[in-house]
Amino acid sequence: MWTMPPTDSVLHVLSFIAVAAQSMTAALAAGRRSMDWAGVCMLGAITALGGGTIRDVLLGHYPLLWVAQPIYLAIAAAGAFATILLARLVHRLNLAFLVLDAIGLVVFTMAGCDVAWQVDASLPIVIVSGMITGCAGGVLRDILCNEVPLLFRSELYASVSVVTGLFYATAFGLNLNPAVWTLLTFVLGLTFRMLAIRYKWEMPKFVFSGEER
Repeated sequence: MWTMPPTDSVLHVLSFIAVAAQSMTAALAAGRRSMDWAGVCMLGAITALGGGTIRDVLLGHYPLLWVAQPIYLAIAAAGAFATILLARLVHRLNLAFLVLDAIGLVVFTMAGCDVAWQVDASLPIVIVSGMITGCAGGVLRDILCNEVPLLFRSELYASVSVVTGLFYATAFGLNLNPAVWTLLTFVLGLTFRMLAIRYKWEMPKFVFSGEER
């Protein structure tokens, strides 16, 4: 049997940070496409809350998070708007984009696992829910910015989400404090993603030109 702890306060705090972080990645992406301020804030909200919305619809988990707690919507919009004001002060925007995106990926994965556990989902569904929550928002962001999603073109991405979800969901037999384990999972996932970026760890590519017979 596998068990998970009740939702802890550390995950709640990290979720607020992740919503702001993901909305900031959307704002940076929107800036490269010269979107107006309203479009930037809207894209920020879609990116930060889209993965969780898709997860909740698939799991039949209602009300949706941002409907039940509009503070998340406000944080997403505020994070995107703050980026408009501060972006010119950040000289290494690409690095900031990758770090913020990694924070969102890891924290949203844990949050997705947590929600699936609350509705008594099986372990595979818990992991998939975490992956959807962690990855889908970034995919929506990139599609709306007319770019190939980071999920399909970068270093290990979905794999980081799966490993993070497995670590978060299966190791509570050690009877560690839930808050401590949440922090350990966050550090593991973020470190894994940043190492993948640093050393360019990738999944094998499928290359097929159609000429091979």
